[in-house]
Amino acid sequence: MATQTQTEFGEVSRVKDIVFKTVAFVASIVGILALGALLAYVFWDAMGLDSAGVGWYLAYTATLLVPLVGFGLYARVRPAVAVGAFELVSLTLGGLMLTVAAVIVLDIIASPAIWFAYFLTVLGPTLGLFVYGQYDRGATWVGLGMLGTVVLGPIVGTLALGPLSGLGAMLGGPGVYFLSLVLPASGVVAFLTQDRLGVDRRRSLLAGAALPVLAIGAVPVVDMVPIVSRSVWLIALVMFGLPVGFAIANTVRQRERWGAFALPVIAVIGFLLGETVVDTIGATEPSPWFDWQFVTSPPAITSAAEAGLYPAIIGSVFLIALVSVFTFVFGVGTAIYLEEYAPANGVLGTLTRIVNVNISNLAGVPSVVYGLLGLGVFVNINAQFGPVSYGGFGVGTVLTASMTISLLILPIVVISAQEAIRSVPDSLRQASYGMGATRWQTIRNVVLPRSLPGILTGTILALGRAIGETAPLIMIGVATTKFTPPSGLFGKLTAMPMQIYAWAFQPSADFRYGVVAAGVVTLLIVLLTMNSVAILVRNKYQQEAN
Repeated sequence: MATQTQTEFGEVSRVKDIVFKTVAFVASIVGILALGALLAYVFWDAMGLDSAGVGWYLAYTATLLVPLVGFGLYARVRPAVAVGAFELVSLTLGGLMLTVAAVIVLDIIASPAIWFAYFLTVLGPTLGLFVYGQYDRGATWVGLGMLGTVVLGPIVGTLALGPLSGLGAMLGGPGVYFLSLVLPASGVVAFLTQDRLGVDRRRSLLAGAALPVLAIGAVPVVDMVPIVSRSVWLIALVMFGLPVGFAIANTVRQRERWGAFALPVIAVIGFLLGETVVDTIGATEPSPWFDWQFVTSPPAITSAAEAGLYPAIIGSVFLIALVSVFTFVFGVGTAIYLEEYAPANGVLGTLTRIVNVNISNLAGVPSVVYGLLGLGVFVNINAQFGPVSYGGFGVGTVLTASMTISLLILPIVVISAQEAIRSVPDSLRQASYGMGATRWQTIRNVVLPRSLPGILTGTILALGRAIGETAPLIMIGVATTKFTPPSGLFGKLTAMPMQIYAWAFQPSADFRYGVVAAGVVTLLIVLLTMNSVAILVRNKYQQEAN
């Protein structure tokens, strides 16, 4: 049999094709197995599985592992069930993380009175303009108005902080959160049920009205739970209830996804049944390092059993939230200008090409160099701008760290966004211009919707790198160990990679293996939860673009 085939691309060897396919397949399998072995090793140490008895393994294998594997095989042949299960798990974990972060920021670090002042001057007007822009697509001033509220709102809020915070203090935490969270969320529920779930207008308004009724009606029950205050209940109702409720409603309305509800049922019933079996047979349970105490306690230097990652978790959440805002706004904005507005010819065209080359080069610069840049620009600089003396944003503060990490991943976001924008066919742009649309309307309604999945993919990968960076944080003076979470943008912080790095050099084996492994598992959970929510958003825009 001939091993050569003549095509329009030239002579093709079938043997080489088979060899290449085999090598690629083997390399993929080896990579997957190596990664799986590494993750299994880390989880083994973090969960203390070496101390568990045989009875414990057999019990949970029969009650939890086998049913979950069966569900995975079932979902494998039913893509709609797999998508629904992924959405349920992602939005549940994302809602839980969002609730914890909101409670810490709104109810612990910043008082309800301060939150209310900035809500009235910054967030409220910005959201109002955004909602108006969704209904009036021709209002080109909406984007400028939103930018103005984001830039000038904090200044206005600071000037009006006295009387507005006094009003917030008079209302109290529950009153503030009811007005600033529950009522806006009620409008969001009404919009989502009509626009996304296809419910008629009357029923969507009833669904929106049910949220404040539930918030008030459940107060007597909430008061019976000592560890949950009314403020925490209102925050959790919005931050956790909204994404989880949407995931459940979106699954219910699609009959082909109903099988996804088997996943949480299997997980809950399997866990409870496993606990019952283990208690009945008296099996030895594992002694995990990764537990509730670990994620809610401050770090310990001498006792591994008392070590916790709570301040570092909050610091990483602060950091990645600001980094995502900075990089998305500036990175995507830069990509849009370079691809859609920057001239391609003449002197300015040459300058544009030079900028593109330098952005590509910056993507390969070692991270420690960006740490030095952050140290020089955001920490050590001391310049005089008129009556204002700028002496930097402080050593190891939240703002300094977030801006430094933003510089690190900004070239990656710009390059990925440029590639996504270039992938939009020019014929679509020309068709939009032919219908009388302006350049901004073409970018907003044609280019961005079709390039957004690619932009989000690049942003997800960049943020995944950012959350694990250590070298730039060391250079700008971020603490390796901190016993309290950051108090604000100018507060000191530590991040999960920094704390894990510090534990890795402890002389005790419990720190170097058990506690470090638990820290790595926590970091992976936060990263995967963040990525899964971002992937859901990307897939949504990808389906709309197709």
